[in-house]
Amino acid sequence: MSNISKEDYLRVIYKGLEDSEIVSPSMVAEHLNISNAAVTDMLRKLTKEKYVSYEPYRGIQLLQKGRSEAIKIVRRHRIWETFLFKVVGLPWYQIDEEAENLEHSSSDELIDRLEMILGYPDFDPHGHPIPKRNGKIPKQNKSFPLAKLNAGETACIQKVNDYNKELLKYLYESKLMIGNRLKVIEKRKFDDTLVIQIDKKQLIISEKISKNIFVEKIK
Repeated sequence: MSNISKEDYLRVIYKGLEDSEIVSPSMVAEHLNISNAAVTDMLRKLTKEKYVSYEPYRGIQLLQKGRSEAIKIVRRHRIWETFLFKVVGLPWYQIDEEAENLEHSSSDELIDRLEMILGYPDFDPHGHPIPKRNGKIPKQNKSFPLAKLNAGETACIQKVNDYNKELLKYLYESKLMIGNRLKVIEKRKFDDTLVIQIDKKQLIISEKISKNIFVEKIK
């Protein structure tokens, strides 16, 4: 996809580093739906321009210049997501794609006005922190993947990965959304599938899905 910009790469790297200490080229390729070769080429450019550093076994890291630029992009993206969801009324699973289109053509002034209209939200509809104008990142309670919960434990959904539209659609239709509570009824040893209860309904959740839902345990 030739229309993928430097900004897209920086945003994906930043998002990856929010949840993991190591972001690999293959992870970036998967999230952007492009080849590993294309990512390698862009990493060379970003390294030369001092946006990132990359070592094969230590992954991709944002340098100061890259982090500053990534925060601006992520801010635009997440404010647009929040506006599209809360004001425009687009479904939860469509806002990421639309925000990607809008973020590149938005001025800082427009983003500041949208933030004001929204009441200065700290988190986007998928539970991710929205960087402030001064670059400060709102603090969030520590969360971990739903996959790590055991039978009998209860948790509240804090955020979800928003890379995959089909995953978001499934979560939306299953009421696995931010702030909702759930209880693990069973954890199957064979493949770590979870049987959970949410809103008096039981769901069977694969490990692939539960790894993309981040929760805070409720005692």
